Amino acid sequence: MDNFRNIGIIGRDGEGVSESLQVLIEMLLSRNFTVILGEQIAAVIGEHNLQVCSRKNIGEICDLIIVVGGDGSLLGAARILARHDVAVLGVNRGRLGFLTDILPDELVEKVGAVLDGNYTREKRFLLDVMVRRKGEPIGKADALNDVVVNSGTSARMIEFDLFINDEFVYHQRSDGLIISTPTGSTAYSLSGGGPIMHPGLDAIVLVPMFPHTLSSRPLVVDGNSEIKIVIRDDNRIHPPVTCDGQVNLTALPGDEVYIRKKPHQLNLIHPLEHSFYASCRGKLGWSTRLGD
Repeated sequence: MDNFRNIGIIGRDGEGVSESLQVLIEMLLSRNFTVILGEQIAAVIGEHNLQVCSRKNIGEICDLIIVVGGDGSLLGAARILARHDVAVLGVNRGRLGFLTDILPDELVEKVGAVLDGNYTREKRFLLDVMVRRKGEPIGKADALNDVVVNSGTSARMIEFDLFINDEFVYHQRSDGLIISTPTGSTAYSLSGGGPIMHPGLDAIVLVPMFPHTLSSRPLVVDGNSEIKIVIRDDNRIHPPVTCDGQVNLTALPGDEVYIRKKPHQLNLIHPLEHSFYASCRGKLGWSTRLGD
């Protein structure tokens, strides 16, 4: 069991966030934890006498980071916190809440249980992406959910060649390609027709976006695969490369996009009763009746 002492709180302003922050901070201080606020969340609560730290450094000084917000808040935090291997817990003040799974009215009970050592831990891998131009790197980023190469605002399809571990897979004309982790399989990848993958899988799914060939289907590959997408020279658009819908790189015709597993993983924790399948039932509207 981890001995949590220094607890960081990060997130973004939104509906109900300030109320949850007040409840959370009061509970943590009453239990004599050291509370450290991220800069963005500190501005939400107004006057206080708590320590404030940049998001870049908060993972170095905390034993546990609590993210208050939606899944987007946790996605942004994950890309920074994974390299510190700090435990991360999500309180949902957004809409879907696949990653931030503690509801506001359960905050005191479930966060308290986690602080008492009653939790489960899981590792979620991220993806590294690099864009190379004539062999030279011109941009890099990372993603917890997905990397998307698409045609942007253009009505044109893009043409690209796909390689996995240096082996040619196919040439494709489509609106783009979604490269998703198991974590991201319930996000944009699912909207594109991709499979739902259990977060414990060591796999990556590639989902074509409106491919010109109807036989193009989602492809699941080993999580340690190196994926290379070569943007064909005859494209007339500059396709964006988007990570988690939050970070954008721009590729040119002839560029190569490399995607592989990141060496650092997100250390995500949940209350003991957390269930991936229960989340799917609740978030995706699956039947809850037994025996039918």
